[in-house]
Amino acid sequence: MIDSNAKVLLIYTGGTIGMVENAETGAWEPFNFSHLRLNMPEIKRLKFTVETYLFDPPIDSSDMSLSIWQQMVRVIEDHYNVYDGFVILHGTDTMAYTASVLSLMLVNLTKPVILTGSQLPVGKLRTDGKENLITALEIAADKDAAGRPIVPELCIYMQNLLMRGNRTIKINANNFSAFTSPNYPYLGEAGLNIQYNNQFILKPDYGKPVYFNYAMDPHVVILKLFPGISEAAVRAHLEIPGLKGVVLETYGTGNSPIYPWFTELLHNAIEREIVIVNVTQCLYGGVEMHRYENGQRLEKLGVVSGYDVTTEAALAKLMILFGEGKTPAEVNRLMPVSLRGELTVRE
Repeated sequence: MIDSNAKVLLIYTGGTIGMVENAETGAWEPFNFSHLRLNMPEIKRLKFTVETYLFDPPIDSSDMSLSIWQQMVRVIEDHYNVYDGFVILHGTDTMAYTASVLSLMLVNLTKPVILTGSQLPVGKLRTDGKENLITALEIAADKDAAGRPIVPELCIYMQNLLMRGNRTIKINANNFSAFTSPNYPYLGEAGLNIQYNNQFILKPDYGKPVYFNYAMDPHVVILKLFPGISEAAVRAHLEIPGLKGVVLETYGTGNSPIYPWFTELLHNAIEREIVIVNVTQCLYGGVEMHRYENGQRLEKLGVVSGYDVTTEAALAKLMILFGEGKTPAEVNRLMPVSLRGELTVRE
């Protein structure tokens, strides 16, 4: 039920939805919010209040950084008590990273924060941006019979699907259906009406305040395995000065080579208290290191299972936990624990 008294803050950071085509080069370039507003008269027809906050200049999502994530959270914190929900317009290229990070920066979130964008600029005739934005705004304003938000968590809404942000990945660069949530059910689907899957939506503790966490540590890296990977390549990743955490993208259910040099490099890194988290390269399923001998070797070395966490969420989690000043032992303990619904433990 949409509350006619609701107030939603639309935070425009940039992205394809607000771009225009350069007549000379044919490239899409950031434009200002007035262009978006001009092409979206539908916003005025909503039965609740929508106000805007603009990032100036707009940000291409390929330029996303820790400081910009902190700016986003600052905007939400500064306006948290004034608005019933928030919609962030964001480029799709790094949206899954932003969703994962923000979900962990916003602790005990009690209001909707919905990220959305588009594959085509809103000025294009066939744009997907209008439906994405209008529905995201409606979701941010939706409340239950008790007057509480229906979706009090950080989500991505794209192409009729509402997904938990830290479960989401971008799977297509060309189609409107650009995102999916491979290992967690959709939180809602928009057709003639918006149907919510309430049993899968996080329930906050309304007796506690929301906490805004700005601490992040960038000393992390992703190491994707491939057949024929060289010792030099692995060493270059694991011996980065100041390195604290590694997202190790393995095969299948968490398997890796058992070359002596590979095992030794991992062992040495773990001895230096570098946290190594095992995530699968597969789109669906998760890590079960006990299943095969190669996975068991990783487990014995002290590599931590990421279960079905996405690479984006694993990276975000390492950044946040180390940013909070957690010790390597504490990070090892918390990585396989669900903090904001980012993973499912099935072992």
